[in-house]
Amino acid sequence: MRTIIWFLYFILYFICLIPKLWYVKHLDKKGEKEKVQAQLDKAVVVWADRLMRLAGMKIEVEGRENLPEGPAVFVSNHQGNFDIPLLLTRLDRPHGFIAKIETLKLPLVRDWMKLLHCVFLDRKDARSAVASLNSGIRELKDGYSIIIFPEGTRSRGPEMGEFKLGAFTIAGKAKVPVVPLRIDGTYRAMEANGMWIRPAQVHLTILPPIQTHDKTKAELKVLGEEVRELIQNAAVEPVREGEENHVD
Repeated sequence: MRTIIWFLYFILYFICLIPKLWYVKHLDKKGEKEKVQAQLDKAVVVWADRLMRLAGMKIEVEGRENLPEGPAVFVSNHQGNFDIPLLLTRLDRPHGFIAKIETLKLPLVRDWMKLLHCVFLDRKDARSAVASLNSGIRELKDGYSIIIFPEGTRSRGPEMGEFKLGAFTIAGKAKVPVVPLRIDGTYRAMEANGMWIRPAQVHLTILPPIQTHDKTKAELKVLGEEVRELIQNAAVEPVREGEENHVD
């Protein structure tokens, strides 16, 4: 029953938001960036936070003092589908993702993703992938942060795959910091149950930002493995019963 209610909410919320979507698109065409961001901050956070509440997730966030001012590349391990609503609600504000180009096939969802300045990546087309990375650099230079899962796909468990270099190349060329994030437990809400949704305890650790403006190409090439090791070794404290931190 929890899973059915969750998917119904997922779909119906987007349908109910159609009038707001038209309004936000109108603001975006007029160049009203602050008003657009205010609408996104409210609508996206409410949607994503309710998804996690309906799933029965208990969330603890550690290291919010490490959130930088200004644009950054947030680099996170990727355990499951709930990583996205978690990061939309538990950082300083909702940010765009580097997303698979297949998500452009999702009506309504793709419209909100575009407004969030998501970058769509076609891994099967090398030329298109380079163009997408360049688009990410432009977004960062325009002041928009980006969230990247450098593993490229969900691990569906606590293990971590190798980190691809794209995230660190983007950060270095845009001269913005990399903020490592460790997610622990989101896979227990869905992937561990054969895609049936179950309550889960989740811990998000925000590690100190790493500056890239002074790094050489050689240093950027090894930064991926260094960040992976930092995320892998980040201490995870258990969520205390009945405790959950919310975005202010």
